[in-house]
Amino acid sequence: MKQPDSLKVPVTADDARKLLGPGDGNLREICRELGVAAVYRNCYLIYTGEKSAINRAQAVTEKLISEIQASGRLSKSALRKALEFPEMKHAGLVYNVPGRAGRIAPRTPGQESYMRSIIERELVFAIGPAGTGKTFLAVAAGVAALRDNRVERIILTRPAVEAGENLGFLPGDLQQKIDPYLRPLFDALNDTLTPACVQKYLESRTIEVAPLAYMRGRTLNNAFVILDEAQNTTLTQLKMFLTRMGDGSRMIVTGDVTQIDLKQPAVSGLVLISRILRQVDGIGFVYLDHGDVVRHPLVQRIIEAFGREEGK
Repeated sequence: MKQPDSLKVPVTADDARKLLGPGDGNLREICRELGVAAVYRNCYLIYTGEKSAINRAQAVTEKLISEIQASGRLSKSALRKALEFPEMKHAGLVYNVPGRAGRIAPRTPGQESYMRSIIERELVFAIGPAGTGKTFLAVAAGVAALRDNRVERIILTRPAVEAGENLGFLPGDLQQKIDPYLRPLFDALNDTLTPACVQKYLESRTIEVAPLAYMRGRTLNNAFVILDEAQNTTLTQLKMFLTRMGDGSRMIVTGDVTQIDLKQPAVSGLVLISRILRQVDGIGFVYLDHGDVVRHPLVQRIIEAFGREEGK
């Protein structure tokens, strides 16, 4: 009878404590899902089983170690995503950024497609629900491009459209009123850069964060430009933004067509744009879904529940 194959994966003692989990619960789940046996000994995780299964276990382990080293912990959501999507089909889809996010790699097939499209296309539309990493991955790609001197600056913009609240009732001057709308972009910057770098780049205007209205009349050369929450733009606004693109620039447009805050009868430009630009060379469309959600597992279930209700 053929003996099962075995494979040794190096894991430091510190990483092993987080990887194995309380009472080795994470390791038992990996073994149960992949049909392998495992033991941790002398800083090696030793897997035993069919060759294809232990190779998959190695890919899962290496992905989880990267998650631990980047975030300092291992969530149940990250474990589940690694088991569903242990290895990338295309090598090199990793952003190494100086902020606390550290090493950023795709965690779902949809994110892999998104990151690959950013590399291959000059203009990318990423459309999908909340929690799929649309904005975060776009900002990480911009930071990586700036670090590698592929662009000279990053420009982040959003339409200042209220989600049921009234902008005029917020306290403060215009800048203080629009800051809450731009806060998610600052959050992504603070995850991918150090606070000192963020401050320095903002002061030197190497990074610019501004409402969409501020883009009118400009030509954006040698820039990595991100339009977030594009479902809240009209077709006219979206055309204005896209025609700002200058030499040496790249653009990413993100949005969720299930969360449109435009007042009737205005129609979202993001809903219409794929029909207009679908056949244009150099443009990529990536559609993410609830399976690509990488926030708390409840977010995925909430999106699925809303989808079922809307389907009725």
